[in-house]
Formats: sequence, structure tokens, C-alpha cells
Amino acid sequence: MPSMQTKAIAAAFFICLPAIGAAQANCSPPADLKDGWRVAAPAEAGLDPALICAIGPRFEAWKEANVHAVLVVRKGALVYERYFTGEDERLGRPLGAIRFDATIKHDLRSISKSVTALVVGIALDRGWIKDIDAPVLSYFPEYADLSTPEKQNITVRHLLTMSAGFAWNEQIPYSNPANSERQMWVAGDALRYVLERPLEAAPGKLYNYNGGATTLLAAIVRKTAGKPLDVVAKEALFDPLGISDVEWVRHANGDPAASAGLRLRPRDLAKIGQLVLAKGAWQGEQIVSPAWIAQSIAPHMNGDGIYFYGYQWWLGRSLVERRAVEWAAGVGWGGQRLYILPSEETLIVVHAGLYGQPFQSAPGGAVLNRHVLPAIVKP
Repeated sequence: MPSMQTKAIAAAFFICLPAIGAAQANCSPPADLKDGWRVAAPAEAGLDPALICAIGPRFEAWKEANVHAVLVVRKGALVYERYFTGEDERLGRPLGAIRFDATIKHDLRSISKSVTALVVGIALDRGWIKDIDAPVLSYFPEYADLSTPEKQNITVRHLLTMSAGFAWNEQIPYSNPANSERQMWVAGDALRYVLERPLEAAPGKLYNYNGGATTLLAAIVRKTAGKPLDVVAKEALFDPLGISDVEWVRHANGDPAASAGLRLRPRDLAKIGQLVLAKGAWQGEQIVSPAWIAQSIAPHMNGDGIYFYGYQWWLGRSLVERRAVEWAAGVGWGGQRLYILPSEETLIVVHAGLYGQPFQSAPGGAVLNRHVLPAIVKP
């Protein structure tokens, strides 16, 4: 999630959102599509159905939010699923108005980074990556000409926590040719472009949002596993989760765009969230080690604004009835959100088409703070 986006997050929670009147007192369970999800009505999972059922009317009335999908999972069951019609893009290419449903893939944008970090964890679990404190340049001998004593101190861990220290600017709009990620995308050699950036801070000292760090992580997976990121993800992550409809937008050299190019169906993104909630397991099969999940959603750096940063995951908290609830989140440009609330055994998926809009954090924040958290019925 770029810095220019995170500046809008805190403000988003104070935007005057449309008021919604009384909603239907109960919700039917989502459809059982035989895709691995157990389905249940909100009340069966301990959620106030009136608050959950009000999500749909809120976004039907709030057309400017351009929300495309909202899903809620609690205690391992899919309890709410609603799709809308709205304008969308495929990584900047307009698609026009789409009538969304459970079969249609959506850009994850920077939630792709969080998924990439899970694949890095799998590579570590399997012994392909030996040590995340190893120097990054040790994986790239072909770029020895770019080595400096200072750059030799950059480790894989620094890439995971966006603290490599490279001079990198994603605070300006992606439409601006000076945006560092945009420059990386058009560079003939994306890895060289990242590694040749000068250092503006000592590695590990300063957080700076950097899609190039994720690009390097994907290249390290390819070098250690002997397969590109998308193949490793398919075999070691998506196949065990029963995720088959996957698309990666690619760089000019054919590599999958690890920082922003993944497209999944909303129910499949929810499976990624459930994997994290279940400490790396899905339906009894351990896919990622619990240790990696715990490290990934633990705070390692002060991120932008009021948020912490883990291993390509954002960390924050919400207040409900004077009780702080911590969450981890995959966050993507345009309003893509995957909220994971471990203490509540709950996750939320929100997709939207607010690319470049200043209030793109508001829809996800409304679902989290005005509907799901207040709907949790405490014993």
C-alpha cells in the first residue's frame, strides 16, 4: 500500500458515511458452491444479523464507494457474501462496468505482496531459503557490479519489512512518471533497477514502502526453488487451498508482478485469510508453518501513519465498545482489503474500484468498524 494511500487511511474513518436504516433481521447463508467453504447464517456464527445484513443496503445507497464485493467469514464459515456492479480495472486497464459475482476475479493490487510473503514462508519452511537474515546480494551474483559495503547489509528480512533503505518514492501518484514502481515496471531489467538504487537509510532503520522489495523477494523464490513465483504459489499454496482460477499480470520479462499483479476470486482471497487465521492450516493440512504466520503478522516496523508493518502485512487496531481489537490486513490500491481479526476468529474481504480516489479506505473501514465488529455477540 503506497504512502500516499496510507495518508488517507486515518482520515477515512472520520468521513461522514451514508446512514442506513433498519435492515432485514436475518440473512440467508451464502450459497454452498462446493468450493471448500462451510456456509452459515450470521447468527449461527455469533453475529448480529441486522448489522451484517445492513452492509448491502449501505453500499447500494453509497454509489460513490464503487464497492464490488464484501465477504465475511467467522469461525471458519462463510457467513456473508454480497456482490455489486461497478466500474473496474485490470492493473490500470479499464474494464468498464462489471456485474460482479462469485466467479469473477478481481485485482488484489498490493495484497499480492502479502500472498508473496506467504510463499516466501513456504520456501523457508522447505529449506529452499535457508536464512532470512542472509544478504540479499548473495542471491544475485550477476549484479556484483552494484555491490557496496552498505548494500551488503541488506537482508531478506529487510525486504519483508520494507526497510532495505533504498531511495524509493511511491508517495506520488502512479500516473506520475517519477513514481519508482512505475519506473521499475518499464525498466528493461526490473531487478537491476531496484538494486542500483542508492541507499538513503541504513538497512533495517527506516520503513519506506517499496514494491521493488517484493519484486526481489519473488526473484529469490525463483532462484532458490528453481521455479518462478507463480508456479511455486500454485503448487505449494493455491492447489492445497483448492484455488484454481488464478491470474498474474506480468512484467515485460514474463515474471509475475509480485507487488501488485495477482487476481483472484473473492472467495479464494478469503481462503488466504482463513489460512492466516488458522495459523497456516486449511482443513487440517498445514500449508505454512505457524511460526511464519506468527512472525508475519507481528509488528516489525512503524509503518505509515498509525499502523505497524509485519512481513508484507499491515497491523492495526479498532475500538469497539471501549475494547481494542487488533487486526492484520492485506491492503491494495483502489480499496482492496483483507482484514484478519485473530481474537474474533473473523476475516473480511472488500473489493472496490476506487483507484486513485482519496477515500478508498473508507468502504473497508465502514465494513470493519460499523458492521462486523459491532455485530460480534459476546457471551
